Order: sequence, then structure tokens, then C-alpha cells
Amino acid sequence: MSLVRTIACALGLCAGASAAAAPAAPGAAALLLRHSELRLQLDDNAFQRPLILESSAPSGRLQGDVYARVDRPFAAVRDSLDGTEQWCDILILHLNVKGCRAADLLAGDGLSLYLGQKTEQALADAYRLDFHFTRAATAPEYLHVTLAAANGPLGTSHYRIVLEAVPLDAGSSFIHLSYSYSFGMVAGIAMRGYLATSGRGKVGFSAVGLKGGVRGVVERNTMRYYLAIEAFLGALSAPVSEQLEKRLSNWHAGSERYPVQLHELERGEYLDMKRREIQRQQVLG
Repeated sequence: MSLVRTIACALGLCAGASAAAAPAAPGAAALLLRHSELRLQLDDNAFQRPLILESSAPSGRLQGDVYARVDRPFAAVRDSLDGTEQWCDILILHLNVKGCRAADLLAGDGLSLYLGQKTEQALADAYRLDFHFTRAATAPEYLHVTLAAANGPLGTSHYRIVLEAVPLDAGSSFIHLSYSYSFGMVAGIAMRGYLATSGRGKVGFSAVGLKGGVRGVVERNTMRYYLAIEAFLGALSAPVSEQLEKRLSNWHAGSERYPVQLHELERGEYLDMKRREIQRQQVLG
């Protein structure tokens, strides 16, 4: 596979709050308000579960947002998503992520993410993005973390993965995941070429995305990243020795709920590939 095609694949261009003495932080209050605004949609939508996916494509930028209620206590959500090691365990579940390493960057905590094909690939042939990890807020009632990379392949830039969460009650939380990046002329040409050829039959989740196009591209990848978070949280109740296999099974099962948009590999193919990639990741440290 050519380097350009490998890079294009990496971009997805291939075939109620708990009671507290103090008032909620501004970010928590805003997210709870958003939950209130979306309550009816969360209860009745095409996903048939409390999940909403939105996307936008202003000039030169793509963004996808997932809002979801999860049956997990907020403390478990906060503790599980507030560290680079945990995020590597989450992100490696995405079939385009070939490797992930927590790293100490000049500006603080970060991680190096290796993006590539949807099939097995050497790390040397993948594209490395260095993300800075920022805790904008971590409190008893609010979590806000950001992963940001300045530059990406084919002239893409300003990658951001943002995760917010608040408690709704003792056993449930509300999560907002945002995934976005900017693209220039080279990436735009690659995207148009993909959408006119091997990506012509690919669809997204929204009314616009179902017709294909760039919003379908960002919707699929945003959903894959959300499913990785969901799979990670869903495996926490298993014994530690069984959590990895549970995460892998959860992610593939989650993606197969939407085969029209997300099916790429059969279960055995995905599990075998990810086991080897994770084993390589553990050896390299």
C-alpha cells in the first residue's frame, strides 16, 4: 500500500446532577443543560438507545459529537478517563489505530497515536500523531479532558478529541465526546477522490451522512471512538485478567450494531489483529 493511501486510510478515507454543597462548575452546568435540551431525543431516536450523533462541516473543518447517557456511576467514568494510559487502552480499540504510547511531551502529559489501515500494518508504515493531554477540569461533579495534536497527515491539523462527563444520579452519567480536525487542499483532494471511488458506497448516520460525503466520514470515526469509550467502561466490571478480551468483544459487537455504516472486519479478523497490535504495544512499552 502506498504511503498516501495509508495516510488516507488513517483519516477514515478507505473502503439530574448529584447533590453537592457547592454549585456546579460552569462546564458541568452547561452539560447538564445540554442533557435537558436533548432529553426527548435521547429517549426516542434511530439508535434505539440514549445516544445522539451530530456532525458539522464548516469550511476546512470536520467535527462529530456524540451525546450519551451511560449506566455507570460518575466516579467510575471520571477515574477511568482521566489519564493517558487509560486513553491508550481506549484508542487502540479503533481499527485504524495501530499503536498508542503514553509520553511525556514538552508541554506535559501526552500520547503518541499511530494511525493506519483497517488491517494489520507495521508501525513504521503508520502515521504518528503526538497528542497533548489536558485536564481542563476533574472534580466530584465534572470531567473535561482534551487530546490535541497540532499537525496530522496530508496537511490536516488541529486534531481535537474532547470528553466531558457529569453525573445524572447515583448510577448513571452523561457523556459528550467531540472529535474534530481541519484539512487543507491536499487532504481535500484526497477526500474527494476517495468519496468518488472506493468510498462512494460508504454512508454516515445523519440524514446528510446517509447520502455519503464528508460528514459521513467524520460521523463514522466519531462513532468508532465513542464505541471505544463505551467498550472500555463496559469491561470494568470484569476481572482485570479478562478486561482486555471484554473490551475487544464489546467494541466489535458495538460496531456491528451499525453494519451499514461501520462493518469492516469479521469478529475473528478484528480480534486477531487487535490482540497482535496490543501485544506489540505492551512489548514496546
